[in-house]
Amino acid sequence: MKITYKGDYALKALFQLALRYDEGETEVMSINDIAKFGDMPVNFLEQILLLLRRGGFVKSRRGVNGGFILDRNPKDITVGEVVRFIEGPIEPISCIKEECYKGCKDITSCIFRDVWKEVRDAISSVVDTLTFEDLVLKYKEKELSLEPAGDYTI
Repeated sequence: MKITYKGDYALKALFQLALRYDEGETEVMSINDIAKFGDMPVNFLEQILLLLRRGGFVKSRRGVNGGFILDRNPKDITVGEVVRFIEGPIEPISCIKEECYKGCKDITSCIFRDVWKEVRDAISSVVDTLTFEDLVLKYKEKELSLEPAGDYTI
């Protein structure tokens, strides 16, 4: 599995929207703001957001105050779901899939297939349990730990 810029930017865009998610009063973000806060090129981000909209991750609002918002609660979107949608399967090699190894002459003696299955399973166990709500909480904890403790004015 390799995460391309497309996948990286999709994850960053969803994270920016998750930071502003509030079930009653969700803040709409312009594409320019998403790009600025996520350090992404606007033109490429436009294509990615359209893809994410088709995938049911975001919705768009038109008009002067238009932009993008999450289409689902961040607790219901996993990193693995987004990675698979944008990048495809998580398998590091195609022979892990049942339909791919049937014609393999080396399948009975190949020691690496089991290794790659373990790699896939390890990655999946992380990305399939990590939600965007979890990421927001981690970000906020990290942000708090970076704030100076106390007032140092004299």
